[in-house]
Amino acid sequence: MVCGSIGYGGIEKIRGLYTVLKEKGFDTINHLLEKDMDYSHINDFRDKRKLSQAIVEHDLDCIDNADVLVVILNSPSYGTAMEMLIAKDKGKRIVLLAKDSVPTPWPIYVSDFIVRDEQELFQLLYKFGLQAQ
Repeated sequence: MVCGSIGYGGIEKIRGLYTVLKEKGFDTINHLLEKDMDYSHINDFRDKRKLSQAIVEHDLDCIDNADVLVVILNSPSYGTAMEMLIAKDKGKRIVLLAKDSVPTPWPIYVSDFIVRDEQELFQLLYKFGLQAQ
């Protein structure tokens, strides 16, 4: 599962990484494609309680089914932070893809692995044996 900022403009980076991971032969749980969970067009959730519940419950199910959470660190995200903590609590491996400097200790603390580019990410995922069979 690939996580990152959706509501703050990172949706294309998430989609792009899902595409490349699939091309490289990795099994992925694409939480954006299933049940049409792309909410990047919504600017205000205050009056969307049921939709919020559906999105969060869907993401939690995806976390349950994932072996690894790949986190794209490109901007702050409440949802990504929550997903990281929940996944960590469930014993999931968390890989932080941080291409730029990280001005906060939290994502570093929660992550099991930190990579600086996609090539490093792919090498790590190959070591995990996550390619499609």
